[in-house]
Amino acid sequence: MAGGMANMQQMMRKMQKMQQEMESEQKNIESKEFQGTEPSGMVNVTVTGDRRVKAINIKPDAVDPEDVDMLQDLLIAAVNNGLEKVDTETANVMGKYTKGIPGL
Repeated sequence: MAGGMANMQQMMRKMQKMQQEMESEQKNIESKEFQGTEPSGMVNVTVTGDRRVKAINIKPDAVDPEDVDMLQDLLIAAVNNGLEKVDTETANVMGKYTKGIPGL
């Protein structure tokens, strides 16, 4: 019985260490900045790892008073691209902790 208890304690320590590592990795991701752009490169955004838009840069050529819809579409595409990069980084970094765990 004592051997089983020691194994359980060892497993709990490993789980606590893994949780601390996951929290550290998540904070690291949140502190990073990701650059999103749309295909033409006329609109670029900076998104933080905690999914906040930090900056938007628009080239003058993208501003056409007759076609505001195009600028809106470019902004949406650039923001979505930046958020996709955050999601990809999160999946790549955190995936090592969830690999093989059903439902995660």
